[in-house]
Amino acid sequence: MTAANGRKSIFITGAASGMGLETARLFAGEGWFVGAVDVNTAGLGALKAELGDKVLTQVLDVTDRTAYAAALDAFAKATDGKLDLLFNNAGIGRGGPFIDQPWQDVMDVVNINFVAVLSGIHLAAPLLKATPGSLCFTTSSSSAIFGIPNIAVYSATKHAVKGLTEALSVELRAHGVRAADTLPGMIDTPILPDEAKANAPTEGMWRLTPPREVAQAVWDAYHSNKIHWYVPIELEAYDAMQTSNPEAIRDQMLSMGGLFSEGSETP
Repeated sequence: MTAANGRKSIFITGAASGMGLETARLFAGEGWFVGAVDVNTAGLGALKAELGDKVLTQVLDVTDRTAYAAALDAFAKATDGKLDLLFNNAGIGRGGPFIDQPWQDVMDVVNINFVAVLSGIHLAAPLLKATPGSLCFTTSSSSAIFGIPNIAVYSATKHAVKGLTEALSVELRAHGVRAADTLPGMIDTPILPDEAKANAPTEGMWRLTPPREVAQAVWDAYHSNKIHWYVPIELEAYDAMQTSNPEAIRDQMLSMGGLFSEGSETP
């Protein structure tokens, strides 16, 4: 049976591609034991072939709370009930003008991007509490800085993740658990529309950034007390600007006609 055998452990949702995949690779390379879950069976198979006994892969729909609990239970058996880092990373993006979106698309984004995060943290809390120095880490988004037109619901879920992280960074300290998030910009993953990738600038905060940089932020967050991790770092100044002058950002977006016309789905 694949087991941690005393190694530090990380549990990653959405681990079969993009930021989750690169995080699995980075942590495994650093000697950690990786729990990797996704709905992408083929991607998980490739990850298992690559990492071998460094990873425990399980097919999981994060919206299925019963299945989520079972996946964490299997992981806990492999780690002697420990979890050093929970990485809530699974997400989808479905875009278009909010008032024209099918309601099912709206609810799918809410359920996967936020409700499943709540569920995962709630279920994993006993493991985190049992592990000294543990970290609850979640993928938020640069769209949690200022809502992005045509991905309004996606932006709303990421604002919710950011607020949840801030609250839990206080609440969970009573149990010796830290909380942090990452706010990625234009990351080269399947969730980003091809049109957005093609039109991304080559420099500045909206440049196309490899997912490995987000994986590095997860690693750095485990060794830090910082709450928000901006990728790229220039987004931190953008966040400060939004706080002081949100109307300027609104007017800039109106002049641009919006950034995204549609979204794509990723596990």
